[in-house]
Amino acid sequence: MTAVPGPRRSTVRAQLYGRRAQLTFFVTRYDFRAPGFTPAARGRLFALALEQAAYVDAQGQAALTLSEHHGSRDGYLPSPLLVASAFAARTTRIPISVAALVVNLYDPLRLAEDIAVLDHVSGGRVTYTIGLGYRPEEYALFGRTWATRARDLEVAVERIFEAWASGTVTPAPLTDPHPVMFYGGGVPASARRAAKLGLHFQPEVANRELKRLYLDECRALGREPGLVMMAPPGPATVFCSSDPDAFWAKYGHHLLADALVYREWIGERDSHVKDSSTTVQELRAAGVYQVHAPDALIDACRAGEIKVVTSHPLCGGMPEEPSWESLRLIGDVVMPALGG
Repeated sequence: MTAVPGPRRSTVRAQLYGRRAQLTFFVTRYDFRAPGFTPAARGRLFALALEQAAYVDAQGQAALTLSEHHGSRDGYLPSPLLVASAFAARTTRIPISVAALVVNLYDPLRLAEDIAVLDHVSGGRVTYTIGLGYRPEEYALFGRTWATRARDLEVAVERIFEAWASGTVTPAPLTDPHPVMFYGGGVPASARRAAKLGLHFQPEVANRELKRLYLDECRALGREPGLVMMAPPGPATVFCSSDPDAFWAKYGHHLLADALVYREWIGERDSHVKDSSTTVQELRAAGVYQVHAPDALIDACRAGEIKVVTSHPLCGGMPEEPSWESLRLIGDVVMPALGG
């Protein structure tokens, strides 16, 4: 069965980014990676994220993003739908993106139910980027077969769409015909699969050939192409500090901890978050993680060097004080200066 086509591209753009033209978008993401945290400290991390979600919602940021991994020794978030529900309860307008949702690690009918309920709880504000995942350890943890993962994902997505369309699971989603869904990946098979399943496409890297392949494949299937959301130029993670040198000296190890585990996981694959640094000094020079003073960040945005400012305020278990300083400098100084 062919999946039901998603909403029109113009509708998706408005839902994800709002209707007002902007030169710079501001996004805040959480993954709750925090090496060595005790259960009590981790509980505070979740509470802090909820407080910050309410703040960035009030400041008019474009999106909150949640990521998913399983069995990670540093506590990486395994349950993004639960946190998305909590974020929805603490916010009123900001879109919430689950990127990526590893569909093969769920029962598809139960996932269809949870997504539909969350669609109602959030007022249709939660969007999804579906992915195969790239860690065999996660498949083994859930007893899923790595070798058949591509076909298994296609079957699962088709079952989810069919369950919604047929009324097999209830309630139906609030969003008609279903919440906004992308397919994410960085190889030609990803573009073809997104087209085949009737999903929007989010390439893992900025690759115009993948975009062209997706568009051509959609049209060859007789389907109007969805939205292609390319990885923007610029850093993957941005902090704002009144003293960037002091920030790097005191807190750079949190950013390095994040980069080191991602490099271990990603391996030879290409990704916009990939960094080969082994020291804080190398990480600062590489530019995937950046720390700017407010004026410097404003200048970089005005010059078009940073089109999407992606904050990761609790990156690597970042302490509360620098985390809040960064968010507030962005929200209270940078965004107003850019007309946000």
